[in-house]
Amino acid sequence: MRSIWNGSISFGLVSIPIKLFSGSEDRKLDLDMLDSHDGARIRYKRVNEDTGKEVEWKDIVKGYKKDDTYIVLEKEDFENANMKKSKTIDIEQFIMEDEVSDVLFKKPYFIKPQKGGEKSYTLLRNALKKTEKLGVATFVMRQKEHLSLIGVYENALVLHVIRFEDEIRDTGELELPNTKIAKKELDMAISLIDQYTEEFNFAKFKDVYNEQLLKIIESKATGKTSKAEKFESKPTPAKDLMAQLKASLKKREKQAS
Repeated sequence: MRSIWNGSISFGLVSIPIKLFSGSEDRKLDLDMLDSHDGARIRYKRVNEDTGKEVEWKDIVKGYKKDDTYIVLEKEDFENANMKKSKTIDIEQFIMEDEVSDVLFKKPYFIKPQKGGEKSYTLLRNALKKTEKLGVATFVMRQKEHLSLIGVYENALVLHVIRFEDEIRDTGELELPNTKIAKKELDMAISLIDQYTEEFNFAKFKDVYNEQLLKIIESKATGKTSKAEKFESKPTPAKDLMAQLKASLKKREKQAS
């Protein structure tokens, strides 16, 4: 694996030189965009708005529009905005693992110590594991400040980039229902949840969509076309709710026996 960020983690006066590695990968099939008329591949070009000519990556800079002109930013400008946060993941507090809502999580990164940081890395990892806590930290990567949580996954420290509060939309805009639910319906739903409760097995869940899509691609390559399966999801009417809950419980009991 290739590191995507080098710097250090600090907690208190302890500093750990580290490297960050992406902890996940995109399993999406690599599909190209084509012209539907002749199947030719669609290409995107970086074009100068005034001249219409293509611009090479090496000649492209970033700029911020102020009034009617652009202020061009150099690489040093991004680093100088906060040099410390560009080089240090600073743990500002610790929280319990269950205090953070799942909706905040964006992307995991594995953390590896650099030379000289092995002992302090092990110390932080073992302490987090024993206390079941997460470190809350901020740092800058790719010209953006990130809020993050540092915890333990298997035997590695892992950094989870999470969303800032103002990045989460207000659920009040959804106009959610507050329908009255009978106690027996709630009890039945809880029983169904209990029946389906088991220890999480990570290996049990596989991405099957890509495999199925690849089969369709291979089939089309040989000139065969497959019929689409019909599927329609209908909402359960309120009057049928208890009957469907009971049927679900019976089905689960049969699967378990």
